[in-house]
Amino acid sequence: MVDDLNKLGPTELAVLRFLAEHNPVRVGEVADHMAATSGQARTTVLTTMERLRRKKHLTRRKVRGVWHYSPTRSTSELMERLVGDFVRTVLHGSLSPFVAWLANAEGITPEEIQLLKQRILELEAEGQCDV
Repeated sequence: MVDDLNKLGPTELAVLRFLAEHNPVRVGEVADHMAATSGQARTTVLTTMERLRRKKHLTRRKVRGVWHYSPTRSTSELMERLVGDFVRTVLHGSLSPFVAWLANAEGITPEEIQLLKQRILELEAEGQCDV
């Protein structure tokens, strides 16, 4: 399935991220969070969630008469796809600006540095880069 995550609006992305981190959840839980963080009304949140469900980003299941929503992908997969869409659309496929930002990023953890090192070693082993 080809995603158009880059075509999602800020409210849709905020709802998706909350659901990815707290699923399964009821509309009321999402509405409470969105009201507290961005002032969104419950009706807006419900409309947004149903739009995301129609776009196949959410699923829902009835539990004791109440709909519980879940994302169709994990938080890490969602974030990876969003970053990929950003690189393809905003940076026109160039990783250089992203690497430059990453080189100056504050708060990068030792675990994240290790993950980057490991990925570079894998790319080298696959012959996809020369370092």
